[in-house]
Amino acid sequence: MAEKRGKDGDATDATKRSPVVAIAGGPAFTFSYAEHTELLTAAGAEVVTFDPLRDEQLPEGTRGLVIGGGFPEVYAAELSANEPLRKAVSELALSGAPVAAECAGLLYLCRELDGAPMCGVLDASARMSERLTLGYRDAVAVGDSSLAVAGTRMRGHEFHRTVVEPGAGAAPAWGVRAPAPRVEGFVQQGVHASYLHTHWASEPGVARRFVERCRTS
Repeated sequence: MAEKRGKDGDATDATKRSPVVAIAGGPAFTFSYAEHTELLTAAGAEVVTFDPLRDEQLPEGTRGLVIGGGFPEVYAAELSANEPLRKAVSELALSGAPVAAECAGLLYLCRELDGAPMCGVLDASARMSERLTLGYRDAVAVGDSSLAVAGTRMRGHEFHRTVVEPGAGAAPAWGVRAPAPRVEGFVQQGVHASYLHTHWASEPGVARRFVERCRTS
């Protein structure tokens, strides 16, 4: 079991320390549930908000990352111009740290959005579309991830005018039954990214699992 010695010489169990979970905010990422922060905090995390438009580094000590919804397509040029943060997000994801991204977060993790370079965590390209995708979804986790174990069922919604064209190297996140059976999203190392907005209060175990992965990754 990992231990860390404090200044007083006492051994501290590293798995009991509060891992820092960074949550994206600011104008480009305006949609998130307050309960997600509450659940992460209750699970033992120290939650810190950052702005991908302005902050060039992730919060100090970040062990996990949550990127919710918003309108990154409106700020694609500005997000792309913040190369230091894009690199920091990519490095965190490649290290195997837990990353939960929904909709806008999914787009930010792609190689590009409407031709503007994004974080490049996922081998996928995103673009605007004239078609609005909207509706509630019943989903089941296809496999184990940093957010859920295989078979976990959750309900959420989609609301976007973008399309993601996937490449290779990632497994799907969710199996969705309606309006037609399909798989959706990406699971890659510690990354769980999809278009589906889920409310973690409906399955509080996902927040506990995410924080535990932050401690041990």
